[in-house]
Amino acid sequence: MNRTDLQRLAEERLRDAQILLANNRYGGAYYVVGYAVEFGLKACIAKLKRAEDFYDKDLAKRIFTHTLSVLANQARLSAVIEQVGKADPAFQANWAQVSLWDEESRYETHTQAQAEEMINAIQDPDHGVLQCIKQYWLER
Repeated sequence: MNRTDLQRLAEERLRDAQILLANNRYGGAYYVVGYAVEFGLKACIAKLKRAEDFYDKDLAKRIFTHTLSVLANQARLSAVIEQVGKADPAFQANWAQVSLWDEESRYETHTQAQAEEMINAIQDPDHGVLQCIKQYWLER
């Protein structure tokens, strides 16, 4: 799996969540959309690594997690997220909501409003979490 695969998966999980939401599958939509952010952050981490880097077992342990705040830190985006949040309260609120997501949400019931809020926090074109992440997963 490479950076491009992770980028594609992030976009796919967002679309999957939108389809689930449209079909009144709110718990599934909430659960699946969190993976859009996880894959986006992992794409940023993949961008930081070079093919010639020797395998780092400690790094592998840290990035094989579903905790979005840990992944943001490993992607070197924690400071960026904090700075963007200070300048953009809407983004700050979106990150605060999204960063509470975890894979255990699959065992929880979520309402339509919760699923819509989570998807909107991730996909908002001006203040969304995925919009911010995308700026850092591309080659520069």
